[in-house]
Amino acid sequence: MMNSFKPGQIVRSTAGRDKGLFLVVTGIVDESHVLVCDGRLRKISAPKKKKIMHLAKTSKTAAGIESRLRSGEKVSNAELRKALEAWNESEKEQTQPVCAADIPKETKRG
Repeated sequence: MMNSFKPGQIVRSTAGRDKGLFLVVTGIVDESHVLVCDGRLRKISAPKKKKIMHLAKTSKTAAGIESRLRSGEKVSNAELRKALEAWNESEKEQTQPVCAADIPKETKRG
């Protein structure tokens, strides 16, 4: 299986506890795994290693984040959240996506 994901790409989780959440690819582990974060539940300091078969690609990349990840610069959790919020706002008219910001605090697992 070919890994065609790239750092900064916005993806949606299709399996696991984070199913339905939009995440940003922050690194490539190997041809079948990537590292993903959302800046809220999955911080940049502790990214989730996820199989690519459990992710759905979107056509969107977080432009500022993509170039910074490629050059090795640090990216903050706030920047990830901001990129995902902008993505969710643009998608709300087409679908009703779930993101970590939409989950009430009472139901979040910590």
